[in-house]
Amino acid sequence: MRALILVFSLWMPGGAGGGGAVRAGRDSWIARDKLEHFFVSAFVQSVSYSALRTAHASREDALVGASAITMGVGVGKEVYDLRSGESFSVRDLAWDAAGAGAATVLLSRAR
Repeated sequence: MRALILVFSLWMPGGAGGGGAVRAGRDSWIARDKLEHFFVSAFVQSVSYSALRTAHASREDALVGASAITMGVGVGKEVYDLRSGESFSVRDLAWDAAGAGAATVLLSRAR
């Protein structure tokens, strides 16, 4: 539930935008790009958690490790964007965190 509140709290009036490349100074909170960040991060979190559990990590250690991996992937993507001439987007990182958080909530409730 907290993850859903976080996702919806990121919406800002007038922030709806289209997909495509992020332009410096025009980084919308709501766009196709943001949904991609959310779902890719949720996927990375889930796969990382599963891999760590398969390697016999405890549930807590697997969640922490998966979060670190997911954060590394998200920051790495933004650094890549910066080096490619695009902007570094804190808003993309917020959506990455929301996706990882949503996956963590689901994983922590699973048996």
